[in-house]
Amino acid sequence: MTKKSFSILILILCIGLIMTGCPKKTVVKEEPSIKKSEEVATREAKEKESAGIKEEEARQAEREEFEKSLVAKKTPGIEGETYETPLLKDIHFDFDKYDIRPGDAEILKENAGLLAKFPNVKIQIEGHCDERGTVEYNLALGERRANNAKGYLISLGIPESRISSISYGKERPLDPGHTEEAWAKNRRDHMVILSK
Repeated sequence: MTKKSFSILILILCIGLIMTGCPKKTVVKEEPSIKKSEEVATREAKEKESAGIKEEEARQAEREEFEKSLVAKKTPGIEGETYETPLLKDIHFDFDKYDIRPGDAEILKENAGLLAKFPNVKIQIEGHCDERGTVEYNLALGERRANNAKGYLISLGIPESRISSISYGKERPLDPGHTEEAWAKNRRDHMVILSK
């Protein structure tokens, strides 16, 4: 082969290489957004799991605190043994009235919040009066007071099946005194636990 032919052959080969080009490597890159999405999803799943565990621990702590707060009442209620807890607060009434005052409505909302956390708890609302008036009148007034509080709790979403009411009238005063201060303490609805 002559030099000229050799040069032509090399030139043809170079042109062929230029025309066909070098094969490119196919590199599969993972989309950064997909990778980040997977990382975010994994992190969120771990956070939810951790939050779920913390919520369950908090609920368990609340249940334990609630159980510790219960004290068996000395005088059983109409449905058997009852328990008192400082977590359920009393509401009070004006003389000869059974309407719920704004401050007492807030107390009932707190009580409803507690009852919502413990859906198996049933309560009994005890209506009480001061010593003025006849036994019959005060029994009827105590019943209206207890039923009014019951209706308010139902309006806040507590099922009626979880609430019973009873009136003790003036028979079980909180304060045995014969003063306006004692009477104000005695005009109340007291809530006790029937079942936990």
